[in-house]
Amino acid sequence: ECAYEARVHWIRTHMKPRSRTKVRQSEFKFLNRGGKRRGAGRKPKGKRAGVSHATRPKLSKHEPVLVTLRLVAGLPTLRMNDTHELIRHLCSEYHAPDAAFRVVEYSVQSNHVHVIVEANDQRALAAGMNSFASRLGKRLNKLWKRRGTVLADRYHSEPLRSPRQVRNALVYVLQNARKHGCWDARVPDFYSSGPDFDGWLETGAISDRRLAAPRTWLLRVGWRRHGLIAFHERPARAA
Repeated sequence: ECAYEARVHWIRTHMKPRSRTKVRQSEFKFLNRGGKRRGAGRKPKGKRAGVSHATRPKLSKHEPVLVTLRLVAGLPTLRMNDTHELIRHLCSEYHAPDAAFRVVEYSVQSNHVHVIVEANDQRALAAGMNSFASRLGKRLNKLWKRRGTVLADRYHSEPLRSPRQVRNALVYVLQNARKHGCWDARVPDFYSSGPDFDGWLETGAISDRRLAAPRTWLLRVGWRRHGLIAFHERPARAA
């Protein structure tokens, strides 16, 4: 018994107690599975590197917008009677006067479409153009009996904030075929809303309008302060 007590005393005197350090759990890092890391993806190259994906400027309901949609390379020209009628009918579907998004004017070129639209705000513009682009792609694919991508990139938009800007945009859209050298007749371009436009300097160019009537002051009245548009006018520059 004395020997046992002596051994216990020796152990307590000479043995160091086990340290009670806490084991820290290593930090768990989430892995980016299924998504793209920042900067991933092939960057567009060439002269047409695509439309910028920067945040679009805020839009007021009082400002019309000039929008351009381009096709991927290798598709048939849009300046044909069947494709033009398809696009004209599509534009006429966005004509309700109380709608948040409306198509007011358009023109069809060989590989792109210009439209002048009105929207209540940026969200309405985005929703309206996404709907428009989706319907356009599906209907063209059906007409051409093909599958695959139709539009080259997301749409390009430019808010029109002054009467002069609106007039320039109207000339640019309605007379765009003259800019490209594929229309020189002394009448409005048949592959546009020109025959339905009521702002020509010459008379007798108005037919039954199927598109939305303009609601913004700039597109309805303001641009006329700089004069009506003549049949022979050409766009001074790219809007």
